[in-house]
Amino acid sequence: MNFEILARPTAAVAKLTLDQGEEVTCEVGAMIAMSPGLTVETTSRSRGGGGGILKGIKRIFAGESFFLNHFTANQPGQTLIIGPGLIGDIVHHHLNGTMIVQGQSWLASGTNIEIDATWQGFGKALFSGESWFWVKCTGTGDLFLSSFGAIYHIDVDGEYIVDTGHIVAFEDTLEFRIRKANPSWIGSFMGGEGLVCQFSGRGKLYCQSHHPPNFGHKLGPLLAPR
Repeated sequence: MNFEILARPTAAVAKLTLDQGEEVTCEVGAMIAMSPGLTVETTSRSRGGGGGILKGIKRIFAGESFFLNHFTANQPGQTLIIGPGLIGDIVHHHLNGTMIVQGQSWLASGTNIEIDATWQGFGKALFSGESWFWVKCTGTGDLFLSSFGAIYHIDVDGEYIVDTGHIVAFEDTLEFRIRKANPSWIGSFMGGEGLVCQFSGRGKLYCQSHHPPNFGHKLGPLLAPR
């Protein structure tokens, strides 16, 4: 599979080119356009994976759909254009292991990658600004992530701090804990930063430049009442 990411970083879409027999699994509703030589099958499980219904329910809690769309090329050189629901960026990651992805940031992946969900813990869910569950991608192959705003990555080797709500994905070799941004609670909240996520370990971390709830809070008062 070849790919090209267009219109980065504000309104990105991914153009995928598949040879005959190649497949890709996408988030439901991600398809914008496709060649006529592609067929799509909708199921609750990854290709070759088990536990379809249970994993589908877990994905709902992670902010994704119960179903997955599997696109298969029946002819050479078939193109598929996909995009996220929110205006923002798309990044490609060659996965070889496990990536933990925040809800709604998984866009598509190769069929050798298992799509599941994992519980992040009560404390992290309550204070990190993220979902109770995360999408867990395991395997080897192409992985496409989306964001609200631009995506940037950090190769963490030691520690790195991210404001809550700006995490897109991270390799499972990294862990994070919630802490206050300032040594004092008063300074943390008076300074507008509040709580942050402190990552530790060694691995790749993807972050987004903007946070949808913050954008909504600023935009809401400017909208005319219905």
